[in-house]
Amino acid sequence: MNIKSLLLGSAAAVAAVSGAQAADAIVAASPEPVEYVRVCDAFGTGYFYIPGTETCLKIGGYVRFQTDWQSNGDDNWNARTRGYLSFQTKSDTEYGALGSFIALRTWADGDYAGGSVEIDEAYLTLGGFTAGYKYNYWDAGLSGETDNLGSNRINTIAYDYTGAGFKAGVAVDELTKLYSRTTTSVYDNDGVGIEGQISGTFGPISATLLGGYDFHADEGSVRLMATADVGPGTFGVAGVYSSGANAYYDVSEWTVAVQYAAKINDKFTITPGFQYWDKIGLDASGDFNGGDAWKAGVTLDYKIVEGLTTKVSVQYTDSDAVSDNVWSGFVRLQRTF
Repeated sequence: MNIKSLLLGSAAAVAAVSGAQAADAIVAASPEPVEYVRVCDAFGTGYFYIPGTETCLKIGGYVRFQTDWQSNGDDNWNARTRGYLSFQTKSDTEYGALGSFIALRTWADGDYAGGSVEIDEAYLTLGGFTAGYKYNYWDAGLSGETDNLGSNRINTIAYDYTGAGFKAGVAVDELTKLYSRTTTSVYDNDGVGIEGQISGTFGPISATLLGGYDFHADEGSVRLMATADVGPGTFGVAGVYSSGANAYYDVSEWTVAVQYAAKINDKFTITPGFQYWDKIGLDASGDFNGGDAWKAGVTLDYKIVEGLTTKVSVQYTDSDAVSDNVWSGFVRLQRTF
């Protein structure tokens, strides 16, 4: 055997062994690329894309500690804590933005240790349509803590249109009770109401005309509210008329409220307010009768640091419905995120 034959044989043997080892080798798979959270700025601040989708999600909420007090009754003060968590989604479709909102809250109040969680709101939106359980149009009141101008959480179907400088909306509501009264307040499950509003901005003035009709009570209410930038703050005035007790407003036949939110600086706001109610009594048929009431107070708002605020409110109420006039108020500390 010559040298050439020996070298060729050795090379063949090495190639055979190397081939066998290569066939038995384990090749590690390449790692999947990590999809980091992406900011979604198409619908405002705070949104991010849910990984693997084109849906944008925003998470928010607050923790609130509050102590309430009043001058009458056996329980003159009460401390309570509330937790609130919200989830909002948005995505683009051929019919407009598709959205959903759900907010959950729980609380500990006095001897009640909390633990149960309730739905504060849960609804979906598509374009201008809204359907679900939510605060109705009447929830938008003045900025202080003195006024009582109506607010309900109800199951509703609504459509809202936004134009150049104005908004308009109409909603069909499921009604289950009067606005505030406990007597004769339970409705049949098929109680129905309709409400609508139109609002606009005219220079420094913003105004909203709102009305609701309760088909179960055969009564309705209307409200006009306006705000304007005056000096270092915002002046607000509102008036409500009700034909009789209904799910949209039943405190009185008519009422007027005023407030002025004076912004002292970027952190501190003082809001004095006043409201008067006429014909606060209610007969068995749901019609308003005699008696009146008024309330005056002041609310202080202070931003301690970004995301942490405190609110102090002091109110005085004089009403023909009670024998003693009442001082009341609260102190609140809230962390919002």
